[in-house]
Amino acid sequence: MTPRVREILSWYGADNVGVLTNLARILNHGRLKGTGKIVLLPVDQGFEHGPARSFAKNPDAYDPHFHIQLAIESGCNAYAAPLGALEVVARDYAGEVPLILKINNSESLWGTKAPISALTSNVEDALRLGCVGIGFTIYPGSAERKQMYEEIAVAARKAKEAGLAVVIWSYPRGEQLSKEGETAVDVVAYAAHIAAQLGAHIIKIKPPSEHIEQEINRKAYIEQKVKITSLADRTRHIIHSAFSGKRIVIFSGGEAKNSNELLHEIKELAAGGSFGSIIGRNAFQRPKAEAIQLLQDVMDTYVGIK
Repeated sequence: MTPRVREILSWYGADNVGVLTNLARILNHGRLKGTGKIVLLPVDQGFEHGPARSFAKNPDAYDPHFHIQLAIESGCNAYAAPLGALEVVARDYAGEVPLILKINNSESLWGTKAPISALTSNVEDALRLGCVGIGFTIYPGSAERKQMYEEIAVAARKAKEAGLAVVIWSYPRGEQLSKEGETAVDVVAYAAHIAAQLGAHIIKIKPPSEHIEQEINRKAYIEQKVKITSLADRTRHIIHSAFSGKRIVIFSGGEAKNSNELLHEIKELAAGGSFGSIIGRNAFQRPKAEAIQLLQDVMDTYVGIK
């Protein structure tokens, strides 16, 4: 147990020993163990976007075994996936990498201006599969936000009682937000804060742009001289928005991009104090050896090796 991990655990004083143990399992696993930085591999894209869009670029990725092997061999802190994928691999790889069960998911066969994910599994499933935590997506700005917030309130309470960590994917989306506004710095900061208020131990958000979506927020940014010019500045602001850095905030890798683009973005995020990244398509859409190298380059960037 390193001083940095002890410090991070001290921020979660309301949680029981089980939760703290599972957070420690994430923080003390893999290539980044003990540093306070984490890189997670999430594979919910097949559910969210469909198998061909997600896996045809690298056919090995149709098999859930590929994903968990990638997480293990690259040294990720944890692997997150929906119920079906974890049921395929949990027994064969029991104890080899911390697992996070994504308990709500959506699909792209139906479009709506009020997005909401369906509950597709539960805390009991997470316990049965030996998971360290649950994952849950919210869409701040959606007309259906009330139901999502109430669902995660119930699920988070059950998870914490059972000693599981709570990871919230907080993705602003809705008819009153522009497409550009979904990653606007004011909106992403708000989304991170909402996830923290909902009781998340780990918050997943998208890297923010310099755009300010809501005019009502612009005055505060200007008058208080909030720095948002660089991605590092914006990252620092997002981290500060999640209880002054006392919640673990990690950033998604987003749509597939080349390695240099991704690593440049990671350097900026790291400079701004990001706790880490959660990288899916940018990893599993590559052949395994290439994906392992990329994930390890990301990890090394977070600890200043690259």
